Amino acid sequence: MKRFAYGAFLTVFVCGACGAFGACGPPPTVAPSAKPNIVFILADDLGYGDVGSYGCPDISTPEIDLLATQGVRFTHFYSNGPECSPTRTAFMTGRYQQRAGGLECAIGVANVGRYDDAIRLRETRDLGLPASETSIAPLLNLAGYETALYGKWHLGYERKFFPDRHGFEESFGPLGGAVDYFHHTEPDGTPMLYENGERVRREGYLTDLITEKAVAFLRRRKDRPFFLYVPYTAPHTPYQGPADRADAPKNPENWNQGTRATFAAMVERMDRGVGLILRTLREEGFENNTLVIFASDNGANRVGRNLPYSGTKGGLYEGGIRVPCIARWPGVLPAGAVTDRATLTMDLTASIAGAAGVTPSRPYDGVNILEDIAKNRPHRKRALFWRARRGGRTWKAVRDGSLKYLSRKDGDKFEEHLFDLKSDPGETSDLGATRKADLERLKGLMAKWEAEVRAIR
Repeated sequence: MKRFAYGAFLTVFVCGACGAFGACGPPPTVAPSAKPNIVFILADDLGYGDVGSYGCPDISTPEIDLLATQGVRFTHFYSNGPECSPTRTAFMTGRYQQRAGGLECAIGVANVGRYDDAIRLRETRDLGLPASETSIAPLLNLAGYETALYGKWHLGYERKFFPDRHGFEESFGPLGGAVDYFHHTEPDGTPMLYENGERVRREGYLTDLITEKAVAFLRRRKDRPFFLYVPYTAPHTPYQGPADRADAPKNPENWNQGTRATFAAMVERMDRGVGLILRTLREEGFENNTLVIFASDNGANRVGRNLPYSGTKGGLYEGGIRVPCIARWPGVLPAGAVTDRATLTMDLTASIAGAAGVTPSRPYDGVNILEDIAKNRPHRKRALFWRARRGGRTWKAVRDGSLKYLSRKDGDKFEEHLFDLKSDPGETSDLGATRKADLERLKGLMAKWEAEVRAIR
């Protein structure tokens, strides 16, 4: 009989012989189990349909698919935003990214602000995630966790926004949104690879370098529980597979050009990295006491596959924000389960805090979704909200139950729609004209939410 504790909230008993929950009588008296280790692997611009276990027909992802057979696969998981920085802000803080100010759009190359609030903050060198806003890594530090980040940061170019200012004891990866996978430079040629706050030069394919750092971290024997955050850059642009090395960085004019075959090679290399991380957890004896989460930060560009949903990265149609997510925690979460609970990235933050038995200094907007699943609680009744800005364009969306309100304003142009995702997951049939009361009700929810999450800076 093995005993696994869900933070301060839940204890689940699993029979080592039959694997049944609570089926073999009362457990023996044993000391509380150690705090779980936590590994969060985040893909970059991976579409809902770019993984085998989510119906992908042309990319091989056996390691991620194996994770799905061992854990819980989410079919209604949403990124907090349709771009990189917004979702990462929500994960770090456990709160809607709108509260932080200036981070409703990805920070541009060379620290460029892309809408009015971001431009204003850039002028005072304040474009990024303030350390005062961060909650998860410092919170885990205080609880005795060793914390490390290997991969993409994208939450500020200024020194005061670096990972070490946000509770990470070790860090390695690019500061910005995208770099050449071999030369590790941004489109303007600036080297952008950093280790523990210092710019470094390394040889190798970036996906492999990230994996190697994560594996080396796990190989070092530990006397503390750990939080390992692995935000890969794959399969974000530039489209470069592991065999595509050239003598010079990719031409900025061709930065966003690529084929599905190259995209597939990038995803498959990342999947290989996921497998190496999982194998190392097993070999080092961490597997049974480690919560592993895999997700994407937003939907894919057109080279990716967001099917069966419409839309792409940058927009709030389902294809821009509904993404793969899998969580494995042996003995706590059921293996091979599928859930249609509507979930946001920031719910993972609340779940991680709950698993570690820690409480944030201010309330999360996210909820402990993994505890809900472990306890088989009914689905939560709550509305989910999005707002994404870039230049003069603003997207807004609300999901309440199966209904979704969606609007897009671009200069003088404005459109709004109402969809029923249960009957129309592809968002092809606008119900706004025939269900005006529902349209207005969801617009009212959006207005109330916008007032509540207004940034203070």
